[in-house]
Amino acid sequence: MTDLLFRGGRAFLAAGAFAEAVLVRDGRIAAAGAESDVVRLAGPGCETVDLGGGLLIPGVTDAHMHPVQAGLERAKCDLSHVYGLDEYVAKVHDYAAAHPDHEWIDGGGWDMSAFPGGLPHRSQLDSVDRPVYLIQRDHHAAWVNTRALEIAGITRDTPDPADGRIERDADGTPSGVLHEGAMDLVGLLTPRPTEQDLTDALMDAQQHLFSLGVTGWQDAIVGSYAGSDDQLPTYVAAAAAGRLKARVVGALWWDRTRGAEQIPDLIERRKSAEGLETFRATSVKIMQDGITENFTAAVIEPYCRCGGTGLSYVDPELLKGYVAELDRHGFQVHFHAIGERAVREALDSFEGTDPATRHERRHHIAHLQIIEPSDVPRFARLGVTANLQPLWATHHAQMDELTIPFLGEERSAWQYPFADLLRAGTRFCAGSDWPVSNADPVQGMHVAVNRTEPGTSVHATYPTAQTPFLPGQSLDLATALTAYTAGSAWINHDDEAGVIAAGNRADLVVLDRDPFTEPAQDIWRAKVAMTFVGGEQVYQAG
Repeated sequence: MTDLLFRGGRAFLAAGAFAEAVLVRDGRIAAAGAESDVVRLAGPGCETVDLGGGLLIPGVTDAHMHPVQAGLERAKCDLSHVYGLDEYVAKVHDYAAAHPDHEWIDGGGWDMSAFPGGLPHRSQLDSVDRPVYLIQRDHHAAWVNTRALEIAGITRDTPDPADGRIERDADGTPSGVLHEGAMDLVGLLTPRPTEQDLTDALMDAQQHLFSLGVTGWQDAIVGSYAGSDDQLPTYVAAAAAGRLKARVVGALWWDRTRGAEQIPDLIERRKSAEGLETFRATSVKIMQDGITENFTAAVIEPYCRCGGTGLSYVDPELLKGYVAELDRHGFQVHFHAIGERAVREALDSFEGTDPATRHERRHHIAHLQIIEPSDVPRFARLGVTANLQPLWATHHAQMDELTIPFLGEERSAWQYPFADLLRAGTRFCAGSDWPVSNADPVQGMHVAVNRTEPGTSVHATYPTAQTPFLPGQSLDLATALTAYTAGSAWINHDDEAGVIAAGNRADLVVLDRDPFTEPAQDIWRAKVAMTFVGGEQVYQAG
């Protein structure tokens, strides 16, 4: 491979350190430092990459996302780029007209905040001539029409599943919203994607992520969940064929209807990916609760106005034994925890693991919307990494109308306490939860620093979108960028990535500007100009 010399701007190495130039040789970082020193090391025929005053950063590793599901949704009825009932219904009708051969109309991306109380209704989709199944943006609910309910046999007499809820009209008739585990009552009846569909979705997602500077990720659910099929064979095949160029860890889904008896199955699933260069199935995903907007997030004190304390999907006492056994078998544990009770239950479960193996496994808790203040120091003490999804830490309709009024003033102030965690010595990684939210890490960094909506957001014009949300919890840009690069690469046990240093793999991203030299409120404007994986260019802005 020809040497590559990156010059004409700055390079962010790690933790706030910069260099003038970077040399890449044979897919690895050969040198980084003063331009005059690096240029002298360049070999004959070296190719110069002009940064044009922009910033070279390590390739981003997204620590929590769902790319195969995102790719499938991009190919279906994708509502993520429009907002509001009229636009959603128009999009559904347009999709139905364009696909007259489809037995079902399925897709997703609708936003709860577009509806009074966060709840659409089946009747709003009954003008469509086929059954409709649309997953909510957060993937914790589905919106269906009356025809879909009829096919599934869901009536006022259908009981709620243990891990979900059927939303109902005043007379008990299902209204058309299925929460959490209730999604499967309809979702599993929709047409199954073929293996080619899944492969195409993964390849589409990979190229989209390269365009955003994401060169690796942790897929946060590899298994069957919420009507989606198991993606493990897709990843294994793509990696074996050399088509998966990004470095990926699959977090195997913990089936919350089963207990420790599933661990041998997880071990066998992990073995199926052994020996692959770009994919490993070494993590296990446990979803401990739901979300605040539908009151399934597990909280300590009841929700205001409506009561209830949410759902703990895994019995907290049993959870401790499961986590200890997963740790003993060499698995990293990747938790979903939104409410303060779920966060506490996840932290409690790590108390029973061996401190030595905790460090080796690199366990982490994602989302962390609400943390009771006394639990903040426990992350560092237990060696548990905080997996941040910064895009959610703003004033937007879901926050102001569907969350804060039901959490109350004190608990609302415990949300997304990034600065408190940092001061307590917590290690960070970061991700997007795509397709739940935008996969662009620059947008996430903007929110981590500003705690306001980035200009590209559909919520950017919401009345309080540019009012910082709990600004005392803001991070500086170097810390946010390090979380997305070094922090998330570390979580994936990818110790040759995330930092621009001699010997590391040349996963690199060129930004079209240097956000460190511009006003913080303009961070979101930075765009990816080029992306390299192992020194090979995989994206060029056009």
